[in-house]
Amino acid sequence: MKKNVLITGTSTGVGFESAILFAKNGFKVYASMRNTNKSDALKDIIHKENLDIDILQLDVTDINSINSAVNTIIEKDGKIDILVNNAGAGFAKTTEQASEEEIRWVTEVNYHGVVFCTQAVLPYMRKQKSGHIISITSVGGLVGQPFNELYCGAKFAVEGFMEALATYVSDAFNIKISNIEPGGIATAFMTAAIEKTVVNGKFATGDYAPIFERYMAGNQKRANESKEQIYQTGPEVAEIVFKVTQLENPPLRVRTSKWAEDFCKLKTEADPDGTKLIEQITDSFL
Repeated sequence: MKKNVLITGTSTGVGFESAILFAKNGFKVYASMRNTNKSDALKDIIHKENLDIDILQLDVTDINSINSAVNTIIEKDGKIDILVNNAGAGFAKTTEQASEEEIRWVTEVNYHGVVFCTQAVLPYMRKQKSGHIISITSVGGLVGQPFNELYCGAKFAVEGFMEALATYVSDAFNIKISNIEPGGIATAFMTAAIEKTVVNGKFATGDYAPIFERYMAGNQKRANESKEQIYQTGPEVAEIVFKVTQLENPPLRVRTSKWAEDFCKLKTEADPDGTKLIEQITDSFL
């Protein structure tokens, strides 16, 4: 029987490319997205290349939607081998200038969605004594950055959640846990993040405006000087996601580029892939 994989956020970017890549490599893919009206591009490829991909509606901010999608897979296949928590959204705005709605939204999409999707698949992976849960986090889940505190806070939370989960489900139930940590990705994700950043036509207002202008100018300068090093494509990151699933003992943490590795070096140098830390925590508590 084919291994199957549930991927969230597959209408564009890394999720879209991952769905295609897994299917081309013999997996049964359940490609989920919040709005299935955005599935035309994926449907075209499925038809042209005869790929084994089912498109499911799944909104990571809606528990009923998550459970419905997971139940559909279980009813059809009786198992879930891999979950890729890919759905997420960028956000760059000061804490002062973000609304309560925006703060709740960025947390729901980037953190709570990972928790609830993971919660939904865990009973089945635990019973089958196998599985792999992968979350697409970010270098922003390891290193805080200006004007990204709300996004980074959510991604830090994902990193902590996955790390803690790995300390006991891996040995007890053979459920592997991995975080994929890209730097910049040249996909629609970045465009959406910028759209969420603008306030009344400006990126920041009041006392924050000159600081934000320097921040944006610095980002642009770095991008112009080393675009190839910083910005990866969706297919490049998808390839790393796939390769991690092929490892017998996958690491907890994987940066996806040299730039990402260098950016996080002060945080990760002692234990780059998180393996030593998991062993230490397991030995200390279990």
